Amino acid sequence: MIKIAVDGMGSDNSPHSEVEGSIAAAREYGVEVLLVGKKELLSPLVREKGGDGLPIEICHASEVVEMDEKPTAALRRKKDSSLRIAAELVRDGTAVGLVSAGNTGAVMAISKMVIGVVPGVDRPALAAIVPTLSGHAILIDVGANVSCKAHHLVQFAIMGHLFSKKIIGVNSPRVGLMSVGEEESKGTDLIKEAHKALKEVRLNFIGNVEGRDIYNGRADVIVCDGFTGNVALKTSEGLIEAAVMLLREELSRNIQAKIGALLSLPSFKRLKKRLDYSEYGGAPLLGIRGVSIICHGRSSSNAIKNAIRVAKEFADNKINAKLEAELSQLDGYAGTGASL
Repeated sequence: MIKIAVDGMGSDNSPHSEVEGSIAAAREYGVEVLLVGKKELLSPLVREKGGDGLPIEICHASEVVEMDEKPTAALRRKKDSSLRIAAELVRDGTAVGLVSAGNTGAVMAISKMVIGVVPGVDRPALAAIVPTLSGHAILIDVGANVSCKAHHLVQFAIMGHLFSKKIIGVNSPRVGLMSVGEEESKGTDLIKEAHKALKEVRLNFIGNVEGRDIYNGRADVIVCDGFTGNVALKTSEGLIEAAVMLLREELSRNIQAKIGALLSLPSFKRLKKRLDYSEYGGAPLLGIRGVSIICHGRSSSNAIKNAIRVAKEFADNKINAKLEAELSQLDGYAGTGASL
């Protein structure tokens, strides 16, 4: 049985979201969960929530990485944190993947330094699944690398291509480069250099795309630096939340609207499910030697459950091994400084 290590002390609502999500995942997905954190808190909560008899093991960790803690400090000073112990379980082969809704910077730093990176990858990247008019797209990077060079964007494109192909199931993913215009001449010097390099790689590169193309289905993989990707993702989350609230207001304005809302309720529920970030679990940190899934700090139990599912899918599909093989075959790339 596949084992997934879950940082039980990470989210804003820890350990309740982690415990409830782990119990649901153990029931539904046939995985064993190694729930890491303060045993005196986790054990009674697992029993209270009906987790007895399920494949859930509590792994004690005496420290917690706080949300406002500097990643370097968490890496150096908190050797017995729930996040560090969970990463070590992956490094040592006890678990195949890590799931955490904790301090994003700390999860990235500890994943990179403790678990290690795939040979040929300079910088691991966070990939987010976003809904589109035609299915789903991968937005990469969404926060792991604020400052990038052109060959980093090329590596993100390769990793996003593989994610889309092996996990989403797109046969030949269309890869687009985020810019301020579709023309090759548009964008910063970084974007122009990356555009030129991406044309030399054996990918289905469709050129520059714009912000509006994230959700219209034009591209299956949208490549950008972590600063741009994070702003785009957080803006989208805020817009979706505001749109849902505004729609709720309008549908409760008068009796006619309430009747219409009642008749349309099944459609609204399906739409909400498509837009709900918790259905996608978390963002995988691509390029790590083991699986590392980073969740939103506000993650619900449903988000934790789905993050565990994503970790299992990555392990089942041997994404890291395939990524390493894909990188080794790219002998046609001549990007300066790249380790491809």
